Amino acid sequence: MIFITAKFRVRPEYADEWPGIAADFTSATRDEPGCLWFDWSRSLDDPTEYVLVEAFRSDEAGAAHVHSEHFRAAQRTLPPHLAETPRIVNATVAQDDWSLLGEMSVPERE
Repeated sequence: MIFITAKFRVRPEYADEWPGIAADFTSATRDEPGCLWFDWSRSLDDPTEYVLVEAFRSDEAGAAHVHSEHFRAAQRTLPPHLAETPRIVNATVAQDDWSLLGEMSVPERE
C-alpha cells in the first residue's frame, strides 16, 4: 500500500473551519475504490496544524487519486486557506492495513 502523512498549516482565520473547507475533498477521496483510509487530525500543540493520514491500495490507486477531478479541485480551492505549502511523507509499505502495536497490547475482555 501507499502510506502518506501530510501536515497542513492553515491560516489562523480558517483553522476552526478547516474540516468543512476540506469536506468535499475528504468525502470524494474516501469514496475512491483504492482508498483504504483518509483521516484528518488536529495538532494538540498548534491549532493551525492539521495532519492527514491516508493510504491507497496500490501505485495505481494513488495515481488515480492524484489525477481525479476532486484532487484537481482541491488544488484550486484549498491553498488559499493555507499558511504554507503542506509537508508530506510518502512511503510504500508491504501491508494492507494497520498492524497491532504489540508494546501496548490490550488483553481481550470477556
